[in-house]
Amino acid sequence: MLTGNENFRLWRSSISRAFKVINKLGFVDGSFKKRSVDESKKTKWDRANVVVCSWWLSSISDFIHQSQAYSKVAEDIWEKLFETYNKYDGFVVFNIHPQINSLKQNGISLSYYFNKLDSLWKEFDGFTSLTDYTCGASIKLKDHSNLIKLMQFLSRLDDSYSQVKSDILLMDPLTNVKNAFSIVSREDSLQRNGSLTSLHTS
Repeated sequence: MLTGNENFRLWRSSISRAFKVINKLGFVDGSFKKRSVDESKKTKWDRANVVVCSWWLSSISDFIHQSQAYSKVAEDIWEKLFETYNKYDGFVVFNIHPQINSLKQNGISLSYYFNKLDSLWKEFDGFTSLTDYTCGASIKLKDHSNLIKLMQFLSRLDDSYSQVKSDILLMDPLTNVKNAFSIVSREDSLQRNGSLTSLHTS
């Protein structure tokens, strides 16, 4: 649900994928305009456009909905939302950064912990990422970012994962954070299965 500029990029990514899956992205980005279809198909275009507009409006919060409720073309809604909310300032980034730094597993499930951390990383990267170059400096920056994420993930795990955390840190070269999550997940399954076995045998 779009609530403002603080989650516009995340919302845009999600909604764009959804429209692409149902082959309606052309109504959104303007690549499939009404004037480009045959006269006999304009009624179908109108009907599909109304459906897309309805989906747009159902994915935005009430106070944003009020400003877009009378828009009749999906592309117009997209352009107005983009112009209004594709903006951020230092406070938006500042609010994400402490969330990343303070997040700990603290007894929550491993999957929930990792997915929450991953969503914060992606949101932060969306605001701060550099242009995608393939030069050596860019690759080094990405490697550095991946290393920071790995350390953040491992350092906030519960103490029950101390051994597998040590095993990961002893790898040479170090693995990336997604592989680390897979390794810890296997350990998590073993621990849970071991706990269930102990309950059954006690």
